[in-house]
Amino acid sequence: MSSLQTKQMEREFTFIQPFKKSRHFSALFFGQFFSLLGSSITNVILPVVVLQLSNSTAKMGMVMALYMLPFILLLPFSGVLVDKMNKIHIMLTVDLVRFLLMAILAILAFYDGLNMMYLFIFMFLLGFMDSFFQPAYSSVRAKVFTQDIRNAANSITQISMQGLKIFGPILGGLLITSVSAAWGFGIDALTYIISLFFLLSLRSITFQTANASVRKDLSIKQDFLEGIVVLKEQSWLWITILAISFINIFTGGIIRILIPWLINVYHQFEPVVYGLVLSASGAGAIVCGIIFGLRKEWSRRGILAYGGVAVSGISLLLTPFASNVPILMVCMFVNGAGMMLFGLIWETSLQELVPEEKFGRVASLDMLGSFALLPLGYLLTGWIAEAAGRNTHSRYFKYYHHFSISSGNV
Repeated sequence: MSSLQTKQMEREFTFIQPFKKSRHFSALFFGQFFSLLGSSITNVILPVVVLQLSNSTAKMGMVMALYMLPFILLLPFSGVLVDKMNKIHIMLTVDLVRFLLMAILAILAFYDGLNMMYLFIFMFLLGFMDSFFQPAYSSVRAKVFTQDIRNAANSITQISMQGLKIFGPILGGLLITSVSAAWGFGIDALTYIISLFFLLSLRSITFQTANASVRKDLSIKQDFLEGIVVLKEQSWLWITILAISFINIFTGGIIRILIPWLINVYHQFEPVVYGLVLSASGAGAIVCGIIFGLRKEWSRRGILAYGGVAVSGISLLLTPFASNVPILMVCMFVNGAGMMLFGLIWETSLQELVPEEKFGRVASLDMLGSFALLPLGYLLTGWIAEAAGRNTHSRYFKYYHHFSISSGNV
């Protein structure tokens, strides 16, 4: 057997190692796989439903802002509670509540009872639950992704997540086009129950905690400040969190609001096209994830991470100039690849640098920095898009009216 074939077999084996070495990894992987499958369907259906109910990108901005609001209010405390409580129990409780929320939403949709007020309430409650789930999930992932499988585990997890961006949006687009949004919401509810059964096998995991006598004397504020101390000790961490918090003002609104508006309203494509465009982003991320996972070590990771963010920004800048579906898909493919590169390097860095007993707090600070300004971005993007949309339709109407008169059609 040649050395090239041997290296190829070693690379393929690297991606199997996490499943063979850790049953906890397998349970966590498949639990989140099904949960994210349902979420990826809803992520496509929700913007279309909002636009159908309100015909307003500003309302879509409000929906996303209400989802992010609990993150801003609760993340300073949820990370502390995650470090104090059983992380697996938190994840199980949240999955059960999210199942109930999605089931209620599906029932309302089946009986044509959905309105914007229900969606506002639903998204706020979903954000409330996710503000506890995400720090807990990050902490469990840091525990399960041990050093011997860490690089492969991160790559496989991210590749699967992005793979769902291909299948999930297509399925969501097909569901809302051929059946109804209610079916998509119902499938999302079912996936939370499937996820819950996988997570039950993680209850045997034990986590490191700080000395109990020391913890008793600390307030929630002091616990929170301990997370800040960890970040201050690593300049790479706090500088990146600060930078991404400003970048997210613009990119979050573009992905969640402007892209759906560009496809569904401006170009008036079928909803399935939105699914295809999001799937292209997932395809780009998968390609990048596979390449990243084939190497155990990468040098100059900071430059690579920031380079990925820059490439993603350029692709979004070019998106408004794309006038057909293939070019839109290419732009989103590049965007997905760039963000995947940053995400993998960032996740690995956190797992290497942050102590286990403080990971929940640091993860919550990371999310707070990344999400804090997202509601502002969603609102601004929605209002700007609505104003631009009114101007666009106004110019189109004036042109059409002038053309009709000059042609003798009016």
